[in-house]
Amino acid sequence: MPLPMFNPQGVQPKIHHIIAIAAGKGGVGKSTVAVNLALVLKESGYKVGILDADLYGPSINKMLPLDRLPSQKGERIFPGLSHGLKIISMAHFSEEGKAKAVRAPIANSIIAQFLEKVQWEELDFLLIDFPPGTGDIQITLAQKAKIEGALMVTTPQDVAGIDVIKAIDLFKAVNIPILGIIENMSYLKVPGLLDVLRPFGSGGGEKIARDCGAPLIAKIPIDEKISYCCDRGVSLFSGSGGEEARDAFLDAGRKLASCLEFASEEGAGHFKMEWRNFPNE
Repeated sequence: MPLPMFNPQGVQPKIHHIIAIAAGKGGVGKSTVAVNLALVLKESGYKVGILDADLYGPSINKMLPLDRLPSQKGERIFPGLSHGLKIISMAHFSEEGKAKAVRAPIANSIIAQFLEKVQWEELDFLLIDFPPGTGDIQITLAQKAKIEGALMVTTPQDVAGIDVIKAIDLFKAVNIPILGIIENMSYLKVPGLLDVLRPFGSGGGEKIARDCGAPLIAKIPIDEKISYCCDRGVSLFSGSGGEEARDAFLDAGRKLASCLEFASEEGAGHFKMEWRNFPNE
C-alpha cells in the first residue's frame, strides 16, 4: 500500500505529473533539457518544480541561480525558487566545488528525504533530473517516487544510445512508461551553408524511439545560445537569439503537456511513496 508523502499537517499536497528526465549516461545534456523543459512549462502557465537527483555532480544550481534559498523547519524542507520554478538539489546542502563523497546507503537516505520531506505544495509538474547510470539512486527513485513516465535524452551517436537503452530497461522493469525521446545536439546550422552539419552523426534518436516504441518528440540543435544561457543562469526564453533551439524546446514542452493532459485525476494521483519491485527481487 503506498505511503503518503510526509506532511505533518495531514494535508496531502497534489503533484499532478511526476516525470523523470533520464539518459543512462552523462554528457548528453540531460540537465540542460530538464531546465529548459521546466522553463517552457512555466512559461505556459504551469506550476513546476525540479528535483535534482544527481548527488555527485549537481548542475541545476548553476543553470538556475536561486532567487530564494531552500529552508528547513524541523523535518520539513522547503524548496528554493528560481525563475518561478521550485527547486531542490544536493548543491544547496554542500560546499560548492567540493566532491560529494558519500556511499550508496547515505545517498539513498538523501534521496528518500528529498522524496518524503520536501514541501512542494501543489504542482502541475515535478521534473526529476536523474543522475547518469542505473545504480542505487536510480533504483530508489524508480521504486519509491510515483513517476508517471520518463523522457529519455540522447545524442545521435550510437555510444550514447547504448546507455539510454539500459536506462529504458530499468524503467520498463518497474512499469514506468517511456513518454518520448529527445535527441540533443542533433545538428548544427552554419551561416552560409545550405545543409546542416551533424558532428555527432544522425539517426540515434529515431533508432531508440523505434526500438522502445516511444515517439521522438524533439531534435535540439547545437546552439551557443543554449550554453550561454545555462552558464549564466538566464532563461533561453527571454531576449533574442537561439530561436531554433527555443522553438524545439517549446514544441517538446507542448507535446509533453499534451500527452499528459488527458490523464485521469486518479491516474495522475498524489505524490506518494510507491514501492516497485524488480523481477529478480
